[in-house]
Amino acid sequence: MSTTKTTKRSPWINWTLFVVTLAVVFFLGLLVSTITERRAEAIFAYKPKVQLNEFEPRNEVWGKNYPWQYESYRKTQETDFRTPHGGNSMKDVLAESPELVVMWAGYAFSRDYNQGRGHSYAVEDTWNSIRTGGPKAPDQGMPSTCWTCKSPDVPRMMNQMGVKEYYSSTWAALGHEHTNSIGCADCHNPETMDLTITRPALVEALELMGKDVSKATHQEMRSLVCAQCHVEYYFDKKRPGAEGANYLTFPWTNGFGPEDMLKYFDDKGFSDWTHTLSKAPMLKAQHPDYEVYMTGIHAERGVSCADCHMPYVSEGGLKYSNHHVTSPLKYISQACQTCHRESEATLLKNVYDRQNKVAEVRHKAEKLLTRAHVEAKMAWDNGATEAEMKSILYDIRAGQWYWDYVAASHGGSFHSPVESARVMGKAIDHAQEARVKLARLLATKGITAELAYPDISTKEKAQEYIGLPMEKLRQEKREFLDEIIPVWKKKAAERQATYDVVLND
Repeated sequence: MSTTKTTKRSPWINWTLFVVTLAVVFFLGLLVSTITERRAEAIFAYKPKVQLNEFEPRNEVWGKNYPWQYESYRKTQETDFRTPHGGNSMKDVLAESPELVVMWAGYAFSRDYNQGRGHSYAVEDTWNSIRTGGPKAPDQGMPSTCWTCKSPDVPRMMNQMGVKEYYSSTWAALGHEHTNSIGCADCHNPETMDLTITRPALVEALELMGKDVSKATHQEMRSLVCAQCHVEYYFDKKRPGAEGANYLTFPWTNGFGPEDMLKYFDDKGFSDWTHTLSKAPMLKAQHPDYEVYMTGIHAERGVSCADCHMPYVSEGGLKYSNHHVTSPLKYISQACQTCHRESEATLLKNVYDRQNKVAEVRHKAEKLLTRAHVEAKMAWDNGATEAEMKSILYDIRAGQWYWDYVAASHGGSFHSPVESARVMGKAIDHAQEARVKLARLLATKGITAELAYPDISTKEKAQEYIGLPMEKLRQEKREFLDEIIPVWKKKAAERQATYDVVLND
């Protein structure tokens, strides 16, 4: 005969299982509810509220459809972030390095060179710069081509006028047409929001290199939209079919490297200006950011400009690119630590170490080039001939070009520190070679004693030395800002008041 023993489970175990089950069901329900809510939020967020016209230049109108992106873009108005070699706060570069005044003698950069603020200030900073002068009439001052990278009004005007005609006008004549600062329409197709190229110069430059921009991948486009503006360029007045126009051109036919572009300019016999002291035919590098980036490790690994300068962020059910286009050091966790697992302090040290080392040799090159210009003037003053000066002037031209290729590149000393150091070494070589030749030439003129150099310890002293009438220039700018800018703003407001904003059903 067998017996069956039954075990009765303790009541507290049953209650525990019941409570745990309730908790699991509750949290599963909460998760499902959250997912549903986030999906609805995402659908609502990306439902266009207004119809965007083909050439809609106003960022705030685009912001009605893409509020999260627009709100992040508005942070480009902030000016509170500064690093040793960048940031978004304005700083006077000439005050920091007065040698630049002498290096740019005869060129507008010797008057005024401030580190730019965020994209929101592109138009305003252009108005305020002493470099743009104080034109009182539409036919005065710089060419209209100088607007090309400052405003989403540019594609509208190019479509309205024609590209050649746009480049043939003046900055002052089209001033009232460009009042919206860099933004949405510069990079996005208003119908599909796909990244798009809105400036013809990039397309034309790539075509000459045998590249079709329409075949670029989305990841490549995340750099190419930046390369519309963050590049080296010049105004080609001899372009076939557009003779006389200040036609925006990228000198990439031989390649992206500084040697390639120098050869391009040499073959064309092009110079931006003739130096007022040394009489060298000079080149002014603009901001070859894309070219320098292409020689760095991030480009080699397929990392785009936007990956670091516009990192993805998540809010609720939304994932979007942060349009606060600024130094990645502002958002290290989003921009850097998604790939690099080092601490923030370590990453900052890595960046600053590279930048500081390149800056050290850059300042050395500046001092040498400044002395070369001054010594060249002494040679001219003591009877040097053009034949005697020819190779010297080329060394000054080449040396300053190599220096400027690095100095004018925003963040280049981090984007490609090895290439930046290499190119700066070439700048020093050319500067030293010019000075050796000048010492020999001056000796033939009976000048063997140590030369007396001007006191250029401050920006003001340097500007006085090269003969700049700074007070006159500042007064012209004040009058321009008081008399002309209000007229431009009024005309722009009247024009934009006629633009319809059509709500979607």
